[in-house]
Amino acid sequence: MFNMLIKSSEWDEGRDIFWKSRVFEYTSRDIQSHFTLSNFPNFEALIKYPVLFMEETSRGRQQYGRIGKISRVIDNGGDEITLEYHFEQIPPIPQSELVRLSSLLGVQSTRGFGPYNRTHWSVKDIDLYQILLAQTLRNQRLPTVFRLSTSQNVDINLLSAMMPFGGFDSVWNAIQQVAENNFMTARRADSIWEHHEIIQDIVALIDRSAVIVCDCTGRNANVFYEIGIAHALGKEVILITQSADDIPFDLAHLRNIRYLNNGEGIERLKADLNSRIITIRANQG
Repeated sequence: MFNMLIKSSEWDEGRDIFWKSRVFEYTSRDIQSHFTLSNFPNFEALIKYPVLFMEETSRGRQQYGRIGKISRVIDNGGDEITLEYHFEQIPPIPQSELVRLSSLLGVQSTRGFGPYNRTHWSVKDIDLYQILLAQTLRNQRLPTVFRLSTSQNVDINLLSAMMPFGGFDSVWNAIQQVAENNFMTARRADSIWEHHEIIQDIVALIDRSAVIVCDCTGRNANVFYEIGIAHALGKEVILITQSADDIPFDLAHLRNIRYLNNGEGIERLKADLNSRIITIRANQG
């Protein structure tokens, strides 16, 4: 169930004037009867449901609908009521998209004068959030080279490493030691085989990881591809390298840890990695 409120001007978040005589327009008789008390709208019952706030459709400018809740309805006498309300933390929805979804939202859109062109308060026996979520998911751009799970299931104690394999044993050992010191498990792609395609194993590992260490040394193409995936998934990525020249221009604005591939350099790498992981873990709560 949801309320659809349309008025002739933009909504001022927090408080606005509306009209009792426009309540229940474009609402079925059964729903109107259910929310009527002593021949008047039962506002206490109505405001328990979410609200889609819109304005009368105009082709003169870009318009948006907002999802919110009404907290209070004040009867000002006569036909006038005051609404106190707030918008939810949901991005504004282009009005053109809401018009496209008319049938799913229970609105009989017409070419001429219709619901979107008249100030009114209608009530629909429809799950507003379900409709909007389904449409949002339908319009998402999904990768075709690999698959992502519908929901992200992050292991807060999993650290993954994206790095060249040959000649980097001391670096990999250092990463594992730092992970263990922070009560985490370190894994990299060559240690798992869960899918037929190696790219799927890599993506799944990145998707599950709370922290990802990426070694840019040698400008390994696979590592850069994996950095791109990690960034796209919003992951905490720590860049390390033996040479500043191996950090490409597109990543140069990001801070990185530089190390020397010798005993002293590896110890310094462990200290710097440990410090950064402690900070990330603290921010992740």
